[in-house]
Amino acid sequence: MMDAARTSLLRSSDVHAAGNVSIDRARVSDADMLAHGRPARAPAPAEHITLALLGTFDASVEGDRVALPMHAQRLVAFLALHNRWMLRSFVAGSLWLDSTDERAAGSLRSSLWRVNREAPLVETRGEQLRLQPGVVVDVDAAVEQAHGLLDATNAECPKPNDVLLREDLLPDWYDDWVALERERLRLLRVHALEQLCERLIAGARYGEATEACLVAMRTEPLRESTQRLLIRIHLAQGNTNEALSRYQSFRAMLRKELGIDPTPQLTQLVAHLTIG
Repeated sequence: MMDAARTSLLRSSDVHAAGNVSIDRARVSDADMLAHGRPARAPAPAEHITLALLGTFDASVEGDRVALPMHAQRLVAFLALHNRWMLRSFVAGSLWLDSTDERAAGSLRSSLWRVNREAPLVETRGEQLRLQPGVVVDVDAAVEQAHGLLDATNAECPKPNDVLLREDLLPDWYDDWVALERERLRLLRVHALEQLCERLIAGARYGEATEACLVAMRTEPLRESTQRLLIRIHLAQGNTNEALSRYQSFRAMLRKELGIDPTPQLTQLVAHLTIG
């Protein structure tokens, strides 16, 4: 009789302990979200989530825009641009440079809760974070297209308006980690547009080639290789006056801004014309 009672008590204790474990696990899960009484939005399929970082920040789930405060936007953008698992401590230290480790960790928890309350954008694994796999990021598609244009074996020749990397990365943001990536993407854009221009010239699509050159020139006005392409387009169309005018304008700009002249390679393009 005593043994039966003892067994019953043990079973009751096990059930109680299992219940506590289940509650603890729920608390650990909720800790990532800092659940302040408002339930998180039910997870949506990752393939229906899009994130735009070119031109402006915009996140949407199934076409519906997700409103996020600036601190939450910075977290999502940081994870999207790094595109890998990262330690919480690294993310917190990178985003809240002027805070103590403790305050930075608290700010990260708050931002993480706010993000995943609105949409399942961030995946957690212990002390690591990453952007939820399957989120469609416009930067990824733009970079892939640009690399395709740089690939000599790729015959892709989109119209200039269809180039995905036309806009700057988060142009109104001044964080160092954004500025570095913005500059990398700007250079990639120019190289890709120049290669596109070469293909358009080869196909005698001079109007589109001119447009591609002008987009590249807006990005890097003092880049001689882009100016050279535009002069080639004018010459191919027999517009010698425009070719000469472009050369002279570029030479004047170089002298004013940098105190130098165009390279002999560019000058030779218009050497048969009268250079004033």
